Amino acid sequence: MHTETPIKVRYGETDMMGVVYHANYLLYFEDARLDFLEALDFSYAERIEQAGYMSPILAVDVRYNSPLRYGEQGFVRTSVCESKPMKTVYHQQVYRAGEGDAVRPLVDAHVTVCVVERESFKPVNIKRAFPALYQAYAEVLEGLDA
Repeated sequence: MHTETPIKVRYGETDMMGVVYHANYLLYFEDARLDFLEALDFSYAERIEQAGYMSPILAVDVRYNSPLRYGEQGFVRTSVCESKPMKTVYHQQVYRAGEGDAVRPLVDAHVTVCVVERESFKPVNIKRAFPALYQAYAEVLEGLDA
């Protein structure tokens, strides 16, 4: 399973060359992960934050192949490629609107997140704290080569 989250590049998201500043892709990825959780019927705000947890990023591996530019539209394709009790790895790819599997992604990333207690920042076992989410990840897992 994957979701596709639209992107409309705003002027303030670009650099002097008129291309999306590299760090802004991380913001697009965050929005897309929230959309992915919503598609699993697992609202981040309602199910994770209200329960006293947060989900920080542990690692990001990004390959920038080609830029999006000011005024262009694109989308982030998000899937889960690894799910373990202490971490989840999302595969996130950016495409220009109207393009997709026929072309190489503009940006290709693996983003690793975990779940921690809000107050202590102590990592928690997702399988124990959120068994329904852990099961949903297992059902939609696409593998690391996805």
